[in-house]
Amino acid sequence: MATKEIIAISGLEVKFCLDEDDTNGQLTMFEVTVNAAAKVPVPHYHKDFDESIYGLEGTVTFKIDGKELEIGMGDSCFIPRGIVHGFENKTNSRVKFLAIVNPGILGPAYFKELAVIINAGGPPDMVKVKAVLQKHGLVPVMD
Repeated sequence: MATKEIIAISGLEVKFCLDEDDTNGQLTMFEVTVNAAAKVPVPHYHKDFDESIYGLEGTVTFKIDGKELEIGMGDSCFIPRGIVHGFENKTNSRVKFLAIVNPGILGPAYFKELAVIINAGGPPDMVKVKAVLQKHGLVPVMD
C-alpha cells in the first residue's frame, strides 16, 4: 500500500492513497491539500493520462480548457489527457481534493522531485520545473 508520507511543496501537501505499485500501474490516487495563498502548478496538460478530481473540503477553483469550475465537497470533474488545466485556492481556508490518475503513471517521484526545486527558497528555477513536468508526462503551458 502507498506510503502515507506527506510531500510538502510550498503551500501544497500531497499524500498518496494508492501508487502505481499498489495498482499494477492501473491508477494512482492522492489527496491534495491546498493552503490559502499556496503556490500552485502552472497550467499544463497530461500527454498520457487522464485525471479525475473529487472535492473533500472547502472549494478549489479549477480552470479546465479555459473555463472555471468550482469543486466543493462532493463535487467532481474529469480532465481528459491533452486538456489544459490548473487550479487555485481563492479562499482564505485550506481546501482538499482527491485526484485519481489513469493509468497510474504519475506517482510520488514527480512530487518529490518538484518539491526539491520549489522548496529550495527564492524564485523557482523554471527550467528545472519544466524539465520535471515533462519527465513525468506533464506539458506546461505558459502564457
